[in-house]
Amino acid sequence: MISPRPTTAALLALGALTYTAWALEAVLPTDLTPTHTYVSELAARNQPYGTLFRTTDLLAGILVCAAGLLASLHPPSPDRWTKAGRAGLVLFGTATAVDSRLPLSCAPTADPTCAAQERAGLLPVAHSAHSVSSTVALCGILVAMPALTLAARRYAPRAPLARSGPALVTLELAATVWTLTAIAALETGHGAWGLGVAQRLQVGVIAIWLTVLAVSLVRPTPPGAPLRTRIPNANDRQRTHSTSGDHP
Repeated sequence: MISPRPTTAALLALGALTYTAWALEAVLPTDLTPTHTYVSELAARNQPYGTLFRTTDLLAGILVCAAGLLASLHPPSPDRWTKAGRAGLVLFGTATAVDSRLPLSCAPTADPTCAAQERAGLLPVAHSAHSVSSTVALCGILVAMPALTLAARRYAPRAPLARSGPALVTLELAATVWTLTAIAALETGHGAWGLGVAQRLQVGVIAIWLTVLAVSLVRPTPPGAPLRTRIPNANDRQRTHSTSGDHP
C-alpha cells in the first residue's frame, strides 16, 4: 500500500490549476487568435494581460518544482523510474519559472513587425532565450510523464495514474509532434497548421496529467495492489506450516 502524500498532491494540483491560466483567453480580450498563436504570446511584454500570465506561469513552475523536491525527501529510496520522474518534475518546474522571467517581447505570429524584427535579430536577448527555457521545460515534463507513469504501473497498478497515464502520455507525444511540425511549417512559410490548437492541447494534457498524479498521491493504493512481487523463502514456508496445522 502506498501512503497518501497530501502536501505534495496539493502542490501538484495548484500547479496544474495555475498552469491552465491561459484558458482565461476565452473571456479576456487578448486580441490573439488561439488557433495559430503561441500560448507564450499571451505573456509577451507588450500584451495587455502579460503580467497576469507571467505571474501564473511563475507560480505554476514554483509549485511543481516544490512538489518534485518534496517527493524526493520521502523514503524509501525510489527506483530509477521514480528518480527520473521526480527529476523531470523539478526540471519542468524550474524551467517554467525561468521561462516566465524571460518573456517574449511581442507576439510574432500576430504582429508582422514583431516577426520581421525577430528574423532580423533585433529583439532583446530574453526574447530568444525564451525558446531555450521553453524547450528545457518540455524536455523535463517529457521525462517525468512516462517515467512516473511506468513507476505507477509497476508499484501501484490500481492508482489513477497507472490506469490513465499511458493514454495521457501517448496524447502528449502526439500533441508535441503536431506542435513541432506546425512550428516547422510556419517557419518555412507553409502556414500555421493549427499551431495554436496543437500547443494548447500539449499544455492542457500536461495539466491533466499533473492533476491525475496529484489524485494518485492523495488516494492510498488499495491493499490488493502490492508494491512488488517477493519470492518466498524457507522461513516463510516454515511459518506457514507452523500456523496452518493439518490443513494443506
